[in-house]
Amino acid sequence: MSRIRNGMRASELRGITWVKSSWSGPTGGNCVEMTSVGGGMVAVRNSRYPAGPALIFTATEWDAFIHGVTGDERPGDLTG
Repeated sequence: MSRIRNGMRASELRGITWVKSSWSGPTGGNCVEMTSVGGGMVAVRNSRYPAGPALIFTATEWDAFIHGVTGDERPGDLTG
């Protein structure tokens, strides 16, 4: 696998399995998919553009994101 970096083409991520968000509908193509890329990092892509850019989150960033969307955001999670 090439060096993992934010904004890289999702198609460059090899040997991984993308998982569609449970909040995404079954049709319409407005789906967010994620996968673990090792080292606690998570990649996210738009399923409409599977070869397009992937956002890469560190474990800390992903944890803060999950806490934010579940309503359990803690002050200071994304600062620093």
